[in-house]
Amino acid sequence: MMRLSTLWNQLHQRELVSRNPWTGWNFENGQKTVRRSWTAKELALLASASWHSTSVPEHTCRLVTLIAAYSGMRLGEICTLRKEDLQTVDGIPCFLIRPHTETSRAPKTEAGTRMVPVHSKLVDAGVLALKDTTDGPYLIPRLKISKQGIRGAALGRAFSLLKTRIGLPAEITFHSFRHTVSTQLRNAGANIREVWIDRLLGHEATHKSQGTTTYLTSISTANLRQTVEAISYPETAFANITI
Repeated sequence: MMRLSTLWNQLHQRELVSRNPWTGWNFENGQKTVRRSWTAKELALLASASWHSTSVPEHTCRLVTLIAAYSGMRLGEICTLRKEDLQTVDGIPCFLIRPHTETSRAPKTEAGTRMVPVHSKLVDAGVLALKDTTDGPYLIPRLKISKQGIRGAALGRAFSLLKTRIGLPAEITFHSFRHTVSTQLRNAGANIREVWIDRLLGHEATHKSQGTTTYLTSISTANLRQTVEAISYPETAFANITI
């Protein structure tokens, strides 16, 4: 309807119609749902929830959830990681978020192409072993590609059904892990700099001066690891998730 109103405005300006019948209409369906971070109680509820989906194995969903919680990476970024995207840089294991020429999948922005050090909790869970134990080109196993060419779409739907079934509110989604990581890091202390957080999450720099842009490209892997290691959760939130 909003598109029709735009079209009729054009027709009216060209005097092809006498008026725009859509003028004055309000197409808002109410307030937008504001996404927010997870609470400790909600994470405990998620951890104890039983898995009912037949389209995605429970272990795969738990694994992707664990990576999201300890990296701030988007669902699509995790599900499309290839084995060669897990590399050691400056002695530190890292996920490389980057475009691949053989697929149309690419980071949303230039800042989205980045390096994310593997959190020690992910190392302890055995994530590094995925490179040698997973069949096929992708790092995360047992995920199908939808008719629209999206790998992980079924997981997103299954997670949404799970969180609705256990009574989590609409403002909590899978993307809330990204909000949680961002919130944690911005409250971690003065030793974690804002530009390090932006670089880790793939955000455009808050202040896009020439100096900031240059600095973003030269942030060391060690500083990024220090940033990612500031992410922490209660021990019960992601207990017993191993490869």
